[in-house]
Amino acid sequence: MSDAHSRIATFEAFDRKPSLPDVLTEVAAGLGEAPKSIPPKYFYDRAGSELFEAITRLPEYYLTRTEIGILTENRTLIADCIGRDTCLVEYGSGDSRKVRILLEACSPQAYVPVDISRDYLIDSAKLVFDGFPALSVYPVCADYTAQFELPSAVAGLRRVAFFPGSSIGNFEPEAVVRFLSTVASTVGSGGMLIIGVDAKKDERLLVPAYNDAAGVTAQFNKNLLRHLNATVGTDFDPDGFEHRAVYNAAAGRIEMYLDARRDQTVHVNGDAVAFRKGEPLHTENSYKYMPDEFIETADQCGFDCVETLQDADRHFMVLLLEARGAD
Repeated sequence: MSDAHSRIATFEAFDRKPSLPDVLTEVAAGLGEAPKSIPPKYFYDRAGSELFEAITRLPEYYLTRTEIGILTENRTLIADCIGRDTCLVEYGSGDSRKVRILLEACSPQAYVPVDISRDYLIDSAKLVFDGFPALSVYPVCADYTAQFELPSAVAGLRRVAFFPGSSIGNFEPEAVVRFLSTVASTVGSGGMLIIGVDAKKDERLLVPAYNDAAGVTAQFNKNLLRHLNATVGTDFDPDGFEHRAVYNAAAGRIEMYLDARRDQTVHVNGDAVAFRKGEPLHTENSYKYMPDEFIETADQCGFDCVETLQDADRHFMVLLLEARGAD
């Protein structure tokens, strides 16, 4: 590996000062809805991230290993589609298992991971920088669901966005349209989006992926309550709730809940919130798509589908989309 002072590639972090939500206000608003709800982004404190990493390795959770298989098997095709002189922009800074497949196969000139969590973003970006001596890395702290400015150093490079993990499934349909339209604007005409999307399938396969036999997903779901207790001083009793995951076929989504096991009261910012025994607390939706459904939505947002890559069982898809630019 080249010495950091002699290498041509550079590392520079950019903080776009993303506005952070008022957590108490957001949580209180969700608990005032019917049914009561908490945004799924509060799953991810350190313990939640570790639990989710454990989920991705469970036998029931086909999504991660299937997506990695698709990316690995098709890495040469993807590299041919992307071409040279590119900047890879990853939406959400993960553990880098998936993006490393693309970095090794495509050899982009620059890598721009984008995430709202600055410390985690910088740490993971530095690991990539250390592992790829010829790659310039420019982490950007920003809310990737909104428009953000890319570093000037990547001007002139073809922009290729990467959004793996079927994270798009957590977006409500109207939010999917807003997000894809924003990505199309960010990559510009001729730019690309590589996105992982979970496919609709038999619920006998879907539901166990969110309700594993070892109970890890249940721990992950309940950890959301522990996170809020530690962060904003709520007094949820995680053991007073039971994890439940169901498939809503009409809406095409997995729904996750925490059901109250008894009558109880939770205090949020000094206000008392009552739960009846059996009352659900909605914590996540995970939408599933048929290829044509998602491609049609992408088309409405300014993308043409270049390739639809799937595993042999058609459980998951990786779509290669190219932005048309303004009509």
